[in-house]
Amino acid sequence: MKKIVVLGSSGSIGTQTLDTVYNMRDNVRVEGLAVDSNIEILKLQIKKFKPSMVSVNDYVKSRDLKKWCASNNIKVNVYSGPSGAEKLAETPGVDTVLIAIVGTAGLKSTLAAVKSRKNIAIANKESLVMAGSYIMKLASENDVSVLPIDSEHSAVFQCCANEKKSQIKKIILTASGGPFYRYNKKFSQITLEQALKHPTWKMGKKITIDSATLMNKGLEAIEASVLFGVPIEKIEIIMHPQSVLHSMVEYIDGSIIAQLSNPDMRLSIQYALTYPERLPSRIRPLNLYDVGKLEFFKPDFNRFPCLRLSYYAAKRGFTMPSVMNAANEVAVGAFLDKEIKFTNIAEIVEKTMNAHTVSKSVSLNSFIEADSWARFYAKKLIDKGM
Repeated sequence: MKKIVVLGSSGSIGTQTLDTVYNMRDNVRVEGLAVDSNIEILKLQIKKFKPSMVSVNDYVKSRDLKKWCASNNIKVNVYSGPSGAEKLAETPGVDTVLIAIVGTAGLKSTLAAVKSRKNIAIANKESLVMAGSYIMKLASENDVSVLPIDSEHSAVFQCCANEKKSQIKKIILTASGGPFYRYNKKFSQITLEQALKHPTWKMGKKITIDSATLMNKGLEAIEASVLFGVPIEKIEIIMHPQSVLHSMVEYIDGSIIAQLSNPDMRLSIQYALTYPERLPSRIRPLNLYDVGKLEFFKPDFNRFPCLRLSYYAAKRGFTMPSVMNAANEVAVGAFLDKEIKFTNIAEIVEKTMNAHTVSKSVSLNSFIEADSWARFYAKKLIDKGM
């Protein structure tokens, strides 16, 4: 019986994880759950999975949950605040901690899990972008696995099995293109409602906007570079609207190995939780006759400047990816609040990156300081109307 903790259990990845785990309940037990503030979903999860501990980031909501547990005679340890998620990540006896907390908020919990020698299944790409080299070094020192949840990185992970890194010619990440790859109107006129309608995946608001700007794919390129130890120059992005072929690896002999399945995150979630084993799943099998054809196109770095900025950040390295990621989080938040236009997201990120003086320190403090500086600078740009 594998014991897991799910951080971010009320979000899209978290709920899909628990849906997956329920179908594997003879093999996987949920030991802990953490949410930001959505205790209504957490109450249902507590009843269904009976974890021994939970955490609520919101202190007021955590008190409400404690009262609810007491009134219903439910015995579960309730923690609160950011340290609560870290407490769950450090729990003795847990095999895997799944990190589904959005944004840089997941970084400390990720580090806590690794330092406690827990394998991590990570859906929080921002932590790897911000401090990937530090996390991977720490994971190596503690002899723990970093297993990707993203369908693209899971595909690469599977394609790289038992292969030497020196034999990889390039990693090819596929992108659906989001809602605007074939959009023929002015990007400045794109509304929030349009940007939140992803044609393939059902995700949280932040990642959906990142998919619309293609920043998500840029972040994934940096993440792939970190996870698989290859330079950003060996990471290629290719547009694939069907979202059936999730990624490929080309080797030095000319062979290309790909992983295909229906677009369902539960498959990569299950693989991360059962690795190195595979279990039967209830996910609809891929029928190539139904798919008919697979299309591939080159990405347009001019129409989607976030791709260009991501590659630039990766090449500069050190604190620049942290700055790019933080500025993007602030800009996306402002767009979600309808404070800026869709096209302003990339503009804010680029202006923040241009104003940053890269620190060549690779300490955790340098990444955190760069993140804080970028948030302040980006917010100032927004307040001043760019």
